[in-house]
Amino acid sequence: MSPVFNASTYLVDRHVEAGNGDRIAITGTGGTLTYAQLLGRIRRTASGLRELGVRPEERVMLSMADGPDLLTLILATMRVGAVPVPVSTMLTAKDLAELLRDARARVLAASPEFAAPAEEAAQSAPELAAFLLSGPDAPRPPAWAAGHRLDEIAGDEGGGDPYDTHPDSSALWLYTSGTTGLPKAAVHRHASIRSVVETYGAQVLGIRPEDRCLSVPKLFFAYGIGNACFFPLAVGASAVLEPGRPTPALIAELVERERPTLFFGVPTFYAALLAAGLPAETFAPVRAAVSAGEPLPAPILRRFAERFGVEILDGIGATEALHIFISNRAGQVRPGSSGVPVPGYDVRVVDDAGADVPPGTPGHLLVRGDSIATGYWCRTAVTRQVFQGEWLRTGDTYVREEDGSYRFLGRSNDMIKAGGIWVSPSEVEARLLEHPGVAQAAVVALPDGDGLDKPVAAVVRAPGSAVTAEEVVAFCRDGLASFKRPRAVHFVESLPTTATGKIQRYLVRERLDGRTPPAPPPADAGRDLLDETRS
Repeated sequence: MSPVFNASTYLVDRHVEAGNGDRIAITGTGGTLTYAQLLGRIRRTASGLRELGVRPEERVMLSMADGPDLLTLILATMRVGAVPVPVSTMLTAKDLAELLRDARARVLAASPEFAAPAEEAAQSAPELAAFLLSGPDAPRPPAWAAGHRLDEIAGDEGGGDPYDTHPDSSALWLYTSGTTGLPKAAVHRHASIRSVVETYGAQVLGIRPEDRCLSVPKLFFAYGIGNACFFPLAVGASAVLEPGRPTPALIAELVERERPTLFFGVPTFYAALLAAGLPAETFAPVRAAVSAGEPLPAPILRRFAERFGVEILDGIGATEALHIFISNRAGQVRPGSSGVPVPGYDVRVVDDAGADVPPGTPGHLLVRGDSIATGYWCRTAVTRQVFQGEWLRTGDTYVREEDGSYRFLGRSNDMIKAGGIWVSPSEVEARLLEHPGVAQAAVVALPDGDGLDKPVAAVVRAPGSAVTAEEVVAFCRDGLASFKRPRAVHFVESLPTTATGKIQRYLVRERLDGRTPPAPPPADAGRDLLDETRS
């Protein structure tokens, strides 16, 4: 029989039992709670969920802004052995309804600002038994479900004892479209939460009780729930939770007021911070910054360190792995690299046949470790494709360098074959971002006049910049092999991104499709192609 282990008690109860209940657990716009106060709320909410009839293994879907209510519901749901499913607050009612039906969710909880799409989605969720709404307004559930204000369901703390879950019990579902395109729920165990704390949290972040964590990515994102829940709570530190949409001005205000020591962002947001003209001392309280979600271009890393004096630790993670499994280390940052494997994880770079490739050779990235999801809910075919024995096939193309570090070349389906040779969009984007007149860039493949795919760039100018397309192309030609340079540059006001800040390349392609087609390669491209082939 497996030992009893519940992630909720691991994250909160043991601090109170150790006499540290007066430490600040969470703070921010939504209010401040000590560990003792948070545990009381979790126990009362867990008791209320039981009174609603929520049973172990049943799903509770959460369309809520970051704050005490969302964090409490996540931990209370785990506590009773049920499964919290936090989802993006940017979903349309139609998209949310599809997830509700897919998860067979028994309870849906929403914040007031997301009540309208949640109420509409609930009308298409026949498995739903209860609809909860935080705030003062009464919810409008479908006819077959009960409706409650969140504060109304709080029960007696005595009914909030933890359920005897095991390390392998399902603790959390996180929907992702990362590896194959369509939304699917990655199923994570209670033990996976402890695993990411003991690997990345302890051995890369070195998180300690006096730390304060501020995360741009929200709690519905695997990266965000680690940053603002698992890591701080596991060590008795504090999380700063902000319900609002992050902007450079808002984040600067939060840093000044809350004095976080650990800051977590994504490359797109770091670029926005650099473009915002913030004072150099803005991030003075921060001892380390972290980037994930997509690779951090070396120019952004260097410019952020020069501007704010803070080193960014770039890494790669996946929803299926729950958090980061390859990362740079403090004082050992390799610009343009994802770093080296986090202790506790093994990685491989393999060819199409599954054989390991030598250093310097591109291949598919595989990872294994204790935090890997058990699979996707009700997705047998794609589970078999992505979860291969102990190994997770990430869908990323990587190169292992001679020094043991790993360099990202692109998503396996984002690589561009120009002139018969693979071109990495991230390599071209990194060169574009070295130009002082470029704030953001995305490179995609579009067909030229002959129907052949060529790299094309969508560029957001830096504030005050009047850089031209010709200047950008010339700049790339000076720093890249000729066949890699963008054949066309289109200036845009912004780049389409996901709720977690990743560039949506398919939307970039759609927006650029039909504009001036890529130009043919220059006369000297043949020489570059030949040189590249020989290297």
